[in-house]
Amino acid sequence: MDDRTNHLTPSADCPISAQKKRILEGVKVLDLSRVVAGPLAGQTLADLGADVIKIERVGDGDDLRTLGPPWVTSPTTKLEQSTYFQTVNRGKKSLTLDFARPEGGEILKALVRESDVLIENFRTGTLARYGLGYEDLHALNPRLIYCSITGFGQTGPYRERSGYDYLVQAMGGQMAVTGLPDGMTGAGPMRVGVPIADITAGNNAVIAILAALYHREHSGKGQHIDISLFDSQVGLLLNSLSAWMNARAPLPRTGNDHPTAVPNGVFAVKDGHILIATFNDREFARLAAALGHPEWGEDLRYARSRDRLANRVQLTKDMTEALAHHGKRYWMERINGAKVSCGPINDMHDIEKDQQLAVREMFVTLNHPVMGEIHVAGSPLKFSETPVDISRAPPLVGEDSEAILRERLMLTDAEIQNLRTNKII
Repeated sequence: MDDRTNHLTPSADCPISAQKKRILEGVKVLDLSRVVAGPLAGQTLADLGADVIKIERVGDGDDLRTLGPPWVTSPTTKLEQSTYFQTVNRGKKSLTLDFARPEGGEILKALVRESDVLIENFRTGTLARYGLGYEDLHALNPRLIYCSITGFGQTGPYRERSGYDYLVQAMGGQMAVTGLPDGMTGAGPMRVGVPIADITAGNNAVIAILAALYHREHSGKGQHIDISLFDSQVGLLLNSLSAWMNARAPLPRTGNDHPTAVPNGVFAVKDGHILIATFNDREFARLAAALGHPEWGEDLRYARSRDRLANRVQLTKDMTEALAHHGKRYWMERINGAKVSCGPINDMHDIEKDQQLAVREMFVTLNHPVMGEIHVAGSPLKFSETPVDISRAPPLVGEDSEAILRERLMLTDAEIQNLRTNKII
């Protein structure tokens, strides 16, 4: 048996939801988004207990389904879905719907009338052309929270541009502060290895939706939420942007070294590399003692943060010499024992085996009737009274179309078959 199934997962014998009500139980969400940012927002709401319907293009569905390799392959039908799709679509039901056609648009409007939240990431103005913009749907359901996620937002000179994560990392300053410093081999701007702008925009959307739900509880009114990847990326820059705007001091690319906190980076040891992080003089004094050089804590070159920054090269050389005599395990125990942050540089294999993550329920195995076992990351959101319950695997395209139309809109089998014949669903 794959050892991943031994991690803590919800089970039919003792489901989390049977113990405590989930925090967003009863909230109905329509997720019209594709790819990463919007689907991630929808997935987070589903993790928190919302009833999320993913509305997809008739036929192939979300583009992310085909963004591979690698693939998850059904053990029985050999159907393939990208592993990427699995990361942002658990907990949802899938309805395929051509809402650009009048019949499909009416179905979507019928669902809107009974929904709390709609998430969409079409180019600005696209849904309004079909009578499905915020003003149109607000008129049908004044309590609807309508969340638009775009590359550049609903206003401004870039509002009609399309925008993907990589582009926004470039335009939003992330690549300017990421990568090796000038003068080193391989120097130059570098993207972050995960879609950080997409992820941040998706998380911002969730924050905004939860705040809007809270506002609606007091006012009874829904509202339009405007989230952009560009805004979200620039909001991530923190000190890199503040250093420029307030001191006209651009922080350079520093590779694996922190631009201001020293020592804070990757260090070679006898059998590989470790990450050591200090952020104040007290931590550095404890680190110096752990490395066998307590005198560094009083050394005028190293005692203060600004002095360590000025003497970074010499300090790195001294630390490398001190660390060279022992391996990773020895130094991690010794340095962590001194209450200084230190750890390994894990790859995916290491992460999957990490017992801290297992105890934190960060690995979940879901079972799908066609795709079989799907392994996903657990939720980082931990609640004492309303725990997250991850129990529904990412759906096949259109998997729940008939059930949704029958249960939500009370359509008959004949009506559903007519929609299918006419490729509305």
